[in-house]
Amino acid sequence: MLVLHYTGMKTLSAALDRLCDPKAEVSAHYLVARDGTVYRLVPEHRRAWHAGVACWAGERDVNGRSIGVELENPGHEFGYRAFPKKQMRALVALARGIVRRHRIPARRVLGHSDVAPRRKIDPGEKFPWRALAKAGIGYWPKPLQTKSLPDMATTQRALAAFGYEIATTGKADAETRAVVRAFQRHYRPKRVDGRTDKETAALAAALTRRTAKPT
Repeated sequence: MLVLHYTGMKTLSAALDRLCDPKAEVSAHYLVARDGTVYRLVPEHRRAWHAGVACWAGERDVNGRSIGVELENPGHEFGYRAFPKKQMRALVALARGIVRRHRIPARRVLGHSDVAPRRKIDPGEKFPWRALAKAGIGYWPKPLQTKSLPDMATTQRALAAFGYEIATTGKADAETRAVVRAFQRHYRPKRVDGRTDKETAALAAALTRRTAKPT
């Protein structure tokens, strides 16, 4: 897996200090600054402690099976902002190498909120996932045509088949709303409300179809 984060701190120096402090018990393989500078913090063959309690496609040891990349951004707490072009160009160059070296499929290029939807919201709704997919990293699904809203259980099964940790309860419970919000931040960022509307359900169905094809 390739898992993307934002630093969520006021300054770059503060983020680097924290990521390099053993007492903080948090680390990442790379940090990409807003000006495009790439900091290598942990060798790729070593475990970095970036995901915390997380799960994807039934795999709970996300730290041990992923490369973590932090993006300099103050986050929602300190003035969330768009990710500049220099930063994204640097990320694309870095991510292409990571994906190639580790043979990471498109469906496993993820945000922190994807693997920990009840705890995390980064890299957030302003992160340009669609542009990243156009650059060949991850992908952007084309919604399936749907005449009516599928029942909740159908959408829950679709999200689970793609990789999200979600139970098929048939209800819009707290867990489901958290997962849907994470999904929307990634694939429908214009409205992140946790509601399974027709557009969200159609996108979820498209992702499930994608998992049946080679990636």
